[in-house]
Amino acid sequence: MEAFYQTHAYLVEHTNAPVRRTLMDEINWNDRLIGIKGTRGVGKTTFLLQYAKEYFGSDRSCLYVNMNNFYFQGASLVQFAGDFYRNGGKVLLIDQVFKQPGWSEELRQCYDLYPGLKIVFTGSSVMRLKSKEENPALVDIVKSYNLRGFSFREFLNLQTGNHFPVYTLDDILANHEHIVKEILPKVRPLNYFQDYLHHGFYPFFLEKRNFSENLLKTMNMMIEVDILLIKQIELKYLSKIKKLLYLLAVDGPSVPNVSQLAADIQTSRATVMNYIKYLADARLINMVYPKGESFPKKPSKIMMHNTNLMYSIYPVKVEEQDVLETFFLNTMYKDHKLYKGDKGTSFLVDGEQPFRICNKGCKFKNNPNVVYAMHHTEVGHDNQIPLWLFGFVY
Repeated sequence: MEAFYQTHAYLVEHTNAPVRRTLMDEINWNDRLIGIKGTRGVGKTTFLLQYAKEYFGSDRSCLYVNMNNFYFQGASLVQFAGDFYRNGGKVLLIDQVFKQPGWSEELRQCYDLYPGLKIVFTGSSVMRLKSKEENPALVDIVKSYNLRGFSFREFLNLQTGNHFPVYTLDDILANHEHIVKEILPKVRPLNYFQDYLHHGFYPFFLEKRNFSENLLKTMNMMIEVDILLIKQIELKYLSKIKKLLYLLAVDGPSVPNVSQLAADIQTSRATVMNYIKYLADARLINMVYPKGESFPKKPSKIMMHNTNLMYSIYPVKVEEQDVLETFFLNTMYKDHKLYKGDKGTSFLVDGEQPFRICNKGCKFKNNPNVVYAMHHTEVGHDNQIPLWLFGFVY
């Protein structure tokens, strides 16, 4: 146990979160079992350590452990948590919990056996914590949250030293001209926007390594570990899932030809649709449906989950309009539902508000019922709003 405390102390002392994530204030830390999901590379480990540093400092009642530690090959999580609890432990932070076989049942036992212990754990976005079918042991006790990659607002704050707040979509729609007047005297957001689209979503762009190579490695890990391990798919199917992702990326945002994809990766249509769902759960792609439709129906459009992926997986064919629409979908994804737009629009947000994403030189007849998200625009007016400002919704 002492070795775990020493590791914890070292990690907490040396953790340096570049941006304080807004999720820190959205979580009800009084709950006894908290799951923080997120795709690889978005900073879940840093988030846990930052929580320990901010709330506990050097207090030994809080302990961080990683399920990669070989110790857990010989000891159960229930045993470890019990030892910690009996020695005065109150908050156990468990990283990569899904690496432990039977993790959900063990967490349930900890919850039932140690009523004074709080457990906060991280896991893959592929995990279905609130599903009765996939996670019956935890569905009624766990509180689940999602940690996302950097928003454009967080990226801008990090790069410029500013502390711009979050604005809700309603704030932006009603007051965008006033909001922009607060921002522009301090920074010119368009000077940073292309950098964000290329490499700003994943916090590891701060590391002194080649970003695209790092992201490709992360994408492979999402498929090889998160999808195969959690969904218990045999290794021999790995190449089919990777090829499917590549084909979807090359096609760009479009209606998937499921029959052709099935022929290309030599599997059934049903399997292709399941793989597409797994890729979406892993936050590698997004599926866009008409209002009122959802999986398992075929989506009307498949897009990459964020713009950084587009530049890494197939950089020779990155269309600017596709990038801008992907940015808008990704940034709105946290708190809003986006559906396929009607003719002349890009998306229907929350099933009610039509949006059109407009690149420079875009020609349109202004429809007062449509919101136009304008690229290469610093200041908007009425229903024409700078696209970059939607990056402030989280």
